[in-house]
Amino acid sequence: MDKLIRLAAAGIFALAALPAAAQYPTKPIRFIVPFPPGGGVDVVARTVGEKLGARLRQTIVVDNRPGAGATLGTSLAAKGTPDGYTLLVAPVIGLGIAHAYYRKLDYDLRRDFAPVSKIGFGTVVMVVPTSLGVSSVKELIALAKAKPGQLSFASSGIGGLIHLTGELFKQMAGVDILHVPYKGTTQLLPDLIDGRVSMAIDSLPAHLPHIKAGRLRALGVARRTRSAQLPDVPTMGEAGVPGFESYTDYALYAPAGTPKAIVARLNRETNAVLQLSDLRAKLADIGIEIAGSTPEALQAEVANEIARWTKVITDANLKQE
Repeated sequence: MDKLIRLAAAGIFALAALPAAAQYPTKPIRFIVPFPPGGGVDVVARTVGEKLGARLRQTIVVDNRPGAGATLGTSLAAKGTPDGYTLLVAPVIGLGIAHAYYRKLDYDLRRDFAPVSKIGFGTVVMVVPTSLGVSSVKELIALAKAKPGQLSFASSGIGGLIHLTGELFKQMAGVDILHVPYKGTTQLLPDLIDGRVSMAIDSLPAHLPHIKAGRLRALGVARRTRSAQLPDVPTMGEAGVPGFESYTDYALYAPAGTPKAIVARLNRETNAVLQLSDLRAKLADIGIEIAGSTPEALQAEVANEIARWTKVITDANLKQE
């Protein structure tokens, strides 16, 4: 009987949602970004939001809600009203890592979200302050082995992609480097530039201006091919750590229960925006490659990333929160 009641209630909600879906959107849309302003996810959300808002003829407002490895903002989005006016812009990889790392999340990534579309991929780069005095990945590894536990790597939070990428580097390079977590990339930058932390393996956009200005030195990019923004910087494989790859990514999600017609509209319009030449050029300038998707493909990717990073966490013997 309870099941019949729930099914009936779901049917009534779906019918009631049809007129709203047909008129959508009729008011501003909120993009929740679970990271501080200035980082790669924030830049992507604002860039895509501006173009998507123009197509939908509504304002899209970016709401930064950082903290706890991006789980605070993600939790807020999961609890949002499923009407298409509260959306989440976040990395598939980062959400998959959080799902594997945090045992007591108050949301389930696979159950509580309706994936809309992939947006793109970003380059991850290993950077060190120029004051560290190393000019290659091999020199950094040699220094770390000569001073076990004395070097440090900064991340944008415990349990996030940048933290786990650092742990993966430690495993593959066989080094002991201390993890120093911050609340976001913009918070770690001053200490990194001034040499209070030894290195970071982080998304390129926030670091690129400092690399070009000579305040940071890029030692390697964690991808199979070199970055167009840093053509003289080797891949991590070329630099002496074969097989080391990591990347940031960006995707759009709605709360579970959002009408399928609204999800389909958002998917269609987002993928159309991603074909705009000026948007593609702007994101390419900071190392972001565009890649749209269907909701179904994004859902499958979420499951794959959960499995992948669960293994990294287990192999690193990290204490799950």
